[in-house]
Amino acid sequence: MLVQRDVVRLVLHLPFDHVDLSAGVNRALDMYLSSVGQGPEILSEWCDVEGEDDLFPLDEQGWDFIRCELSLPQGERFLDDVRDERYVLRRLKKQFHRSVELSGGEGGLSGYGFFYWARLPWRTPQAHEVSLVSFSWPTEYMEARGPRKTREEIEQLAALLPYTSGHAGLAFYSSNVWGPVMKDIYEEALRYPGLDVTHGQRMLGTRVDGVHWLNFLGPEILKQVGGAEALRSRLHAPTTTVTFLEEERALVALGPEPEAGDVSQGDTLPAWRELARVLEPWLLPVPHYLSWRDCPPDTASRWWRRFLD
Repeated sequence: MLVQRDVVRLVLHLPFDHVDLSAGVNRALDMYLSSVGQGPEILSEWCDVEGEDDLFPLDEQGWDFIRCELSLPQGERFLDDVRDERYVLRRLKKQFHRSVELSGGEGGLSGYGFFYWARLPWRTPQAHEVSLVSFSWPTEYMEARGPRKTREEIEQLAALLPYTSGHAGLAFYSSNVWGPVMKDIYEEALRYPGLDVTHGQRMLGTRVDGVHWLNFLGPEILKQVGGAEALRSRLHAPTTTVTFLEEERALVALGPEPEAGDVSQGDTLPAWRELARVLEPWLLPVPHYLSWRDCPPDTASRWWRRFLD
């Protein structure tokens, strides 16, 4: 039975609360749906990530929940403003927790997917915490439309949201909201370095979450690396391009299409490795909590640093 598959995934890290993101996330979801279409073979179920991780049918009632979850919050702006402690837990769930995942197809593995998790809105946000949004497409979608058209769709989605950083490329997709079971695929993950196995980092701050086919850099990170021109001058791989975007952003593309690589055949993705070395001071270090159960020791850290060591 198929338990995971490869997809093209866009992940954006957003240093804002849901009240600031609601309109943009709704526009991005609408754009995504208008492109991929709707139906059970595309998206058929939803999961409240903050709940019990149970799956529910994406019927009319399900869509009502999704739109309510993504709507602009009413009431207090910050969690700190809930004065009566008796109502904190109730308000926490109904007002402040905003998270959802959409999937579809048999076993939830159509390859299409939407994931959103907003950080809790404290007056002083938890250090380094960001909100996350991601969109997935089966690789067959890219093969049918072509990588150029797929890249255009990815860039259009990213332009709708105020990311501090983001990335797109090949990834393992699983019906498990927390990602694939690594004991089943760690050998493939190490062999094909261009395939991501995470679902984005919530405690990222202004660090960069690894190196991918498309690498979106927001204003603060771009400033830290010296700007688009300085970054371009340090990258020499013939397939790498650096594009300056609106609102002081930049996109580093490592070729015309995503690649998985294959270290067993000597394909270590040199353009990826070059960018990793240039961005190393700003890359997120191996998280102290990163551990892959039932895998050989240090497998997770080896994968994390696969473009640096």
